[in-house]
Amino acid sequence: MSTPGTTTGTTTGSPLDVPPGRFHGVGVGPGDPELVTLKAARLIAAADVVAFHAGRGKQSNARRIAADLIPAGAIEEELVYPVTTGATDHPGGYAGAMADFYLESAARLAAHLEAGRDVVLLAEGDPMFYGSYMYMHDALSERFSTEVVPGVPAFAAATATVAAPLVRQTDVLTILPGTLPETELARRLADTDGAIIMKLGRRFPAVRRALAAAGRLEHAVYVERASMASERHLRVVDVDPDTVPYFSLIVVAGDSLHSVGRRTGTAGAAAPSTGALPGAVGADGAASSAPAELAVVGLGPGPDRWLTPEASAVLAEVDHVVGYAPYVRRVPHREGLTRHASGNAVEVDRARLALDLALRGERVAVVSGGDAGVFGMATAVHEAQVAAAAEDPAYASVPVHVVPGVSAVQAVAARAGAPIGGDFAVMSLSDRLKPWAVVEQRLRAAAQADLVLALYNPRSASRPDQLGDALKALREVRDDATVVVVGRDVGRAEEELRVTTLGELDPETVDMKCLLIIGATRTRVDHGRVWTPRSVD
Repeated sequence: MSTPGTTTGTTTGSPLDVPPGRFHGVGVGPGDPELVTLKAARLIAAADVVAFHAGRGKQSNARRIAADLIPAGAIEEELVYPVTTGATDHPGGYAGAMADFYLESAARLAAHLEAGRDVVLLAEGDPMFYGSYMYMHDALSERFSTEVVPGVPAFAAATATVAAPLVRQTDVLTILPGTLPETELARRLADTDGAIIMKLGRRFPAVRRALAAAGRLEHAVYVERASMASERHLRVVDVDPDTVPYFSLIVVAGDSLHSVGRRTGTAGAAAPSTGALPGAVGADGAASSAPAELAVVGLGPGPDRWLTPEASAVLAEVDHVVGYAPYVRRVPHREGLTRHASGNAVEVDRARLALDLALRGERVAVVSGGDAGVFGMATAVHEAQVAAAAEDPAYASVPVHVVPGVSAVQAVAARAGAPIGGDFAVMSLSDRLKPWAVVEQRLRAAAQADLVLALYNPRSASRPDQLGDALKALREVRDDATVVVVGRDVGRAEEELRVTTLGELDPETVDMKCLLIIGATRTRVDHGRVWTPRSVD
């Protein structure tokens, strides 16, 4: 057997009648040799070439795991990383050094394959899970017959070590690299049930802060070198950051017990709730005697700079945020905040949950995009409060405070110029809460009144034809030359603004991310700016 890092035998060129070798990416598991699969063991034992990655000056963990399986006559290829976390003088920096390394490594393995040798590349854990094998797969799998053998990933071994259910039933598991920005890591932790955080090392302090901000620190468990002889595990809050190696991860259980504990503030029992979504109780597990104020907050159309100071101040003080999932994700994370995200069509259920929380004395905010009073949650909260008070008069005592926000129509209008500088109307084309006949009647009335008309919810997958019907109704009254502004994702990186006419607008180019502004007869376009005179002749 050759020593690691050397190659024996001829590796360049092969007789034309020698078929190329087969390439195998073989997962050897997280560390315990007994966790190597039977198939992996068989392929390693039959390999002509056994390759593995290693850090500079370090033993390869993958080779250590498979050491007793490597045949005596096998060629060993040690692929030594040129850099890990240190500095490099490569002109392309870290990325350039690694790109060249993978190209050189692929060439070394290709030489063996071309010579007819079967190559097994060992991968710690699973080959396709955060592993270097993937780069060799990209480079070689289209040229050579390739097989990938899965291995037990480190997080599976860590979960077994913790001996706590990770996810069950409809729980969602998210696997996160600890190298994510701290705020993004906190957001993703708050939005999932179970979580695995990998790639810790020097990032551990930031990861710990993200866990705290997401309210997930209490039940998070740190596991070091899972399944290896030096394995250890303890609560994240008890870990010394200076002792954390790269081969460590964090398990955040998302099973029903822990999920209930996160939602209610108590572990092991769910709080009663009259709403359709899970509720919460006070920190002592008992209902509070005095209701707290319920805030309904408009977050604006998207950019943080369009969130008002009042909205920011309210969100910084509440204990719970309730809303449609994309809007809840926009609320800054902090320790002690519980987030209740739900789908788009359960406004009344969300409102009832918020009322339940406020009635128990919990400080809660219901969030909406744009302005909460413009096709937002403000009305849903008032409707839910009236219905709840009919069953229990105590709900009427919950004070409701609506915090205004920048509306989508304001944002689109500002980007276009000043199309709503005069009288204007705002409508939603959704017929979920009103018959389509009423929508058409109001469209014609607004057009006949010569009002600028802003249209929310213009076209969706479930309503593909209604915008065309709406435009047809408007054309019965308005000229085809009427100015139309189409704003999509205004204020965000994907922002798009188009100025067209009523006759030229193609409904197929419009979706639910758009807001339309249909001009009045006096709306004009000057030097690319759309505006409507305030005076009427």
